[in-house]
Amino acid sequence: MINFIYIYIYIFSFMPLVPSYIKSLKSYKPGKTIAEAKSEYGIRYFTKLASNENPIGPSPLSIKAIGKSLADLHRYPDSTGIRLRKKLAKHHNISTENVILGAGSEGIMSTIMRTFLLNDDELISASNSFIGFRVLANASGKKVKWVPMKSNRYDLNAISREINDYTKIIYIANPDNPTGTYITKKEFNNFYKSIPERVLVILDEAYFEYAADKKDYPNSMNYRYDNVITLRTFSKIYGLAGIRIGYGFAHGNLIKSLMKVKAPFEPSTLAQTAALAALKDNSFVHKSLKVNKEGLQYFEREFKKESIDFIKSSTNFITTCWPSEAIASKITNNLLKLGVIVRQLNAFGLSNYIRVSIGLQEENIQFIKCLKKVL
Repeated sequence: MINFIYIYIYIFSFMPLVPSYIKSLKSYKPGKTIAEAKSEYGIRYFTKLASNENPIGPSPLSIKAIGKSLADLHRYPDSTGIRLRKKLAKHHNISTENVILGAGSEGIMSTIMRTFLLNDDELISASNSFIGFRVLANASGKKVKWVPMKSNRYDLNAISREINDYTKIIYIANPDNPTGTYITKKEFNNFYKSIPERVLVILDEAYFEYAADKKDYPNSMNYRYDNVITLRTFSKIYGLAGIRIGYGFAHGNLIKSLMKVKAPFEPSTLAQTAALAALKDNSFVHKSLKVNKEGLQYFEREFKKESIDFIKSSTNFITTCWPSEAIASKITNNLLKLGVIVRQLNAFGLSNYIRVSIGLQEENIQFIKCLKKVL
């Protein structure tokens, strides 16, 4: 018996503490913060157009609501988020049992993977899409099939061909980050015909509000498929990126399972309070959309004047294309020296692309001025 124990200890002493798929995982690297840029370059003021944030700030109603809730921070949040879930359900004409909350849409993605992935299950997505999903998928330890994009768009036909008996999750960002493109109603309808009932389709609609006016955009709330999970966020149009709150819609059975696995007190009290107030602030949403539309149009005009290649966007950012990684890197670094932060897309596998968020008009003008100087 003693010898057996020694053998057991000997064998397991050589087993790695950290799984190989975690060791090889590349951490998510967000865009450079203003504080980091100030420290590195010694410039007092920076124009940050790197992280797809709402340039006009958070909803004023959210700020006011947060102030009133500060006295209750010694209490734990409502674990079920029932008030916000009811509000979202009423807003979208569904049942409360069809709604889940999380710390951003990534928080719900993580819960989805912990809830539904088993043994030899596999995932499929586009190779150059949202880096947050890539990190979570690779961290799951499951096999992931990364399908190349076609003309900077999801190649749904190629994804369909990759489906096999082990496929469990297909992830689609619509509109996509970082390309800003979207799949159409016709494309999604044809694609869904190829999806087995046992496969979960995650439709990440973080930028939904910016594309909702497109006639051929497939708003997933118009579909009632049992194996489709919609993810949305308060980080973009509502300007609440700093407090991390997202939400998801799905069949009641899927939500019931997810609620068993999600972190008990997520999202925070402040996040739920801010989101509830933001849903009432229609004027803020309209203003945000107006600022974004004008900024997009301005960038497109200026890029055309300078013969800069770009991808037509349906989001709050626009992605430019350059002849090489070296050129994109030089432009990004020289812009930093002039006080402008943009995002070169190395982490997305698009090293010769630069993504530029839509800012306030004075910020947009400053970027174009500095870009012309750099060029």
